Amino acid sequence: MPSQRICRIGPVAIGGGKLALIAGPCVAESYQLCADVAGKVQELCRELGIGYVFKASYDKANRSSVNGYRGPGIDKGLGWLAKIKQELGLPVLSDVHQACQAAPAAEVLDCLQIPAFLCRQTDLIQAAARTGKPVNVKKGQFMAPWDMYQAAEKVRSCGNDQVLLTERGTCFGYNRLITDFRAIAEMQQWAPVVFDATHSVQEPGGLGNASGGQRRCVPALAAAAMAVGADALFVETHPDPDKAKSDAASQIELGEIGPLLRRCLAIFEAAKC
Repeated sequence: MPSQRICRIGPVAIGGGKLALIAGPCVAESYQLCADVAGKVQELCRELGIGYVFKASYDKANRSSVNGYRGPGIDKGLGWLAKIKQELGLPVLSDVHQACQAAPAAEVLDCLQIPAFLCRQTDLIQAAARTGKPVNVKKGQFMAPWDMYQAAEKVRSCGNDQVLLTERGTCFGYNRLITDFRAIAEMQQWAPVVFDATHSVQEPGGLGNASGGQRRCVPALAAAAMAVGADALFVETHPDPDKAKSDAASQIELGEIGPLLRRCLAIFEAAKC
């Protein structure tokens, strides 16, 4: 069953019974890449009646290697996201990694995202919550779904009830994640739940100096999440994933997002019957 709560990111309502999408490249490699992806996905979402929030990270603090590409940084990255927001009229989302980033990020972002590895960091979550912007807390790979109640309460303790929880798989042995789809219904007791289809197929550190992944499994996991009633879908996409500077193995090719969204929307609607 969809969440009975609603989180609003700009004009996009998540948890209101209509499918929403958070999507974009893993990291903001250039303004043009962001604009190309945002424009293509926006066009599809308009056609399908799906609420769309653009996502790109200005900094990827959690890298397998010290040499891994981290992004343009907060100043340039937020500048690109502000331009996407202004020119395309899209709400935008990105990660914050330190409490001191929350206030400047909130001047641009419509939703602040707490990365999975930081989902227990009280100061960070509360700094994001105090901006008054919606906060998307990604479930850590090491967390049981019922423990995410505490993360949602950290946001609400600041007088901010605009919170999302995101399922993105759980650690299983070495360099593998598994998805327990019961987690979606479990976490919907406390907030609308987003399913992150691309990070769920990630193999953290699986390539030694970078994360691996199984992008061929993204459609199957996304479909399963829609069938069990996830409120929104999170997908990272790139025009040429193999050349992406981050999460190359798990992002889906931009040309595949149309078929994926059509299938997911059909399942989402059928699951409401």
